Amino acid sequence: MVQAYILIQTEVGRAAAVAEAIAAIPGVALAEDVTGPYDCIARVEAETVDELGKLVIAKIQEVEGITRTLTCTVVHV
Repeated sequence: MVQAYILIQTEVGRAAAVAEAIAAIPGVALAEDVTGPYDCIARVEAETVDELGKLVIAKIQEVEGITRTLTCTVVHV
């Protein structure tokens, strides 16, 4: 299982709606709107790195109101 945090910037005033839309996507374990340089943070899970990439590109980045994402893959050293 591959896990990652997706840091998301949104259009002004769209953070809550974006977090709600992302939370409904299969593979998203948690999505919340936050303060700081990013507007939302999502924790996602997929079986492979390829599936994770598809989840981010095909599902999450398609949510209306998102302007930029940054994927931070979880590593266990």
